[in-house]
Amino acid sequence: MSRIGKKPIDIPKSVKINIEGNLVSVEGPKGKLEHKIPSRIKVTTKDDKVIVSVEGDVKSAGNLYGLTRTIIANLIIGVTEGYSKHLEIKGVGFKAQVQGDMLQLTIGFSHVVKHKIPEGITVATPKPTQIVVSGIDKVKVGEVASEIRVYYKPEPYTGKGIRYVGEYVRHKAGKKVTK
Repeated sequence: MSRIGKKPIDIPKSVKINIEGNLVSVEGPKGKLEHKIPSRIKVTTKDDKVIVSVEGDVKSAGNLYGLTRTIIANLIIGVTEGYSKHLEIKGVGFKAQVQGDMLQLTIGFSHVVKHKIPEGITVATPKPTQIVVSGIDKVKVGEVASEIRVYYKPEPYTGKGIRYVGEYVRHKAGKKVTK
């Protein structure tokens, strides 16, 4: 039995939760999110708390028990606070800018890389070498940030590329000249 799944989730005053069949919809000040609950998992609300429990055989549904509780907790945080990922660009002449619904990256290629910003996600560039991806859906925010990072992953010899803020990139020694 999951220790995480046993913990009840507190519902803030500004959040409304609606459970219909196997669909949980969470509505808050920033928007509305939905999640489909797997079979054998039961979600109920009681005294401003969401309680996740397992119906029937615990062994077969136990692996989804804690996951479902965490996803619902992430939905509540998303509609109240939102999520954001911060990226930084390292390299001479590397920069990013947002134009309309496109993120334009100048990252050393012969052309400007354009990435379409999906609906529900906002991308900002406070500085030309910083990218902030934000939104209410944690999965979508992480996915868009990783798609942007893939265009030029940080390379270990010079450290150039797009990386998460605070990400450590191990530097390797280059070729050594012997005399």
